[in-house]
Amino acid sequence: MIYLDYLSTTPCEPAVVEAMLPWFGEDFGNPHSPHGPGRKAADALERARESVARLLGVETREIVFTSGATEANNLAIKGAARHLARLGDPRRRIVTVATEHKCVLESVRDLKSGGFEAVVLGVDGEGRVDPEALREALKVPTLLVSIMAANNETGVLQDIPQLAAIVKESGALMHVDLAQMAGKMPVSLRDVDLASVSAHKMYGPKGIGALYVRRKPRVRLEPLFSGGGQERGLRSGALPMPLIVGFGEAADLAAATMGDEAARQVFLRDDLWAQLREGLPGIALNGAGAPRLAGAMNVCLPEGCRALDVLEACPDVAASTGSACTAAEIAPSYVLTAMGLSAEKASRCLRLSVGRSTSKADIDRAASLLIAAARACQPN
Repeated sequence: MIYLDYLSTTPCEPAVVEAMLPWFGEDFGNPHSPHGPGRKAADALERARESVARLLGVETREIVFTSGATEANNLAIKGAARHLARLGDPRRRIVTVATEHKCVLESVRDLKSGGFEAVVLGVDGEGRVDPEALREALKVPTLLVSIMAANNETGVLQDIPQLAAIVKESGALMHVDLAQMAGKMPVSLRDVDLASVSAHKMYGPKGIGALYVRRKPRVRLEPLFSGGGQERGLRSGALPMPLIVGFGEAADLAAATMGDEAARQVFLRDDLWAQLREGLPGIALNGAGAPRLAGAMNVCLPEGCRALDVLEACPDVAASTGSACTAAEIAPSYVLTAMGLSAEKASRCLRLSVGRSTSKADIDRAASLLIAAARACQPN
């Protein structure tokens, strides 16, 4: 099996698994207990927090652990909106983008029942937000803007520093979904107030993520649920120490390998694209004119080649037709249709992504298999 779905999830690095193992058994203390095992866990908790903060270039106390990026996104968007509304802030507009992850779009839409106004900006044919469209939307006093840094289907990057500066000018809060970018390339959180990350996108365990919450000027949130007040009162519940330790280890490994690994993945991705383009006349690259994550590629197969049919005919290649969170739906990708593709074209699109374990031999074999499968699926 050749795995080319690293935007969906990544395997835990062996060093991450090794770091976690003691915390499932011998080191089982609760970090909020006052005894020796508790203090040992508390020290490990803060070391992991430091690692995640260092990866993002922020202060350690600005990191709040969550169950993943979905919870972090919900906490950022709903928590900020509800807190400011409770304080009497008259602003009700929340701005996001049509190609955001489902959890962001649904969080914004959920707030409509509380009297908030949801504004969903479109994107251009490359999947990028027009800064002037954002400026126009912000002419109405806006409470919060949420824009992802790297798209989870195309890998297309938004110009977050430019967009965040525009948001800051307006006085709104800026939230960024960093799930796909963190650990893969350097990030800048200047002018960003809230940012979500996930461990399993950077070779860490599933079930753990974090939310960056700016301390100066301080951003306040209303918790999503009640409890014992852990994580500065923002995210109650006993902390999953094995997962947190693994997250910290994954963050350290990502910081150490990011530059060289990105260059290697660009080479492999571009090699795969060159082979597919040569073997399949009529294939197209979605978001080709925009900057993208190093390992990410989304292609539209030639006419007559349904992506699902190609994947079924090519069981030795693990790839997908869209976001792992919506791939079970028999519907065209809303990300691709927002970029202007028809439903028919979207049905021909494959999401391919390389990762740390991908080799040149994998690329050559995957290209051969995909080309053969696509040719076999084309009508005579």
